Amino acid sequence: MKLSYRPLWINLAAKGIKKTDLSRELNISSATIAKMSKDQIVSLKVIIKICEALHCNIEEVCEIK
Repeated sequence: MKLSYRPLWINLAAKGIKKTDLSRELNISSATIAKMSKDQIVSLKVIIKICEALHCNIEEVCEIK
């Protein structure tokens, strides 16, 4: 199984939000955003923070393939 953040990137594009804006707004490090861009595992706290900020469910941020 592999983790993918593709739903997040689609969600951000639909809302016109850039990765750098998300990082700055939520105080998420650029290293964490880079890990997510490479579909690497990040803290669940980060995913929850993103869900709360975007008012979405976890499946709109990540998926298991």
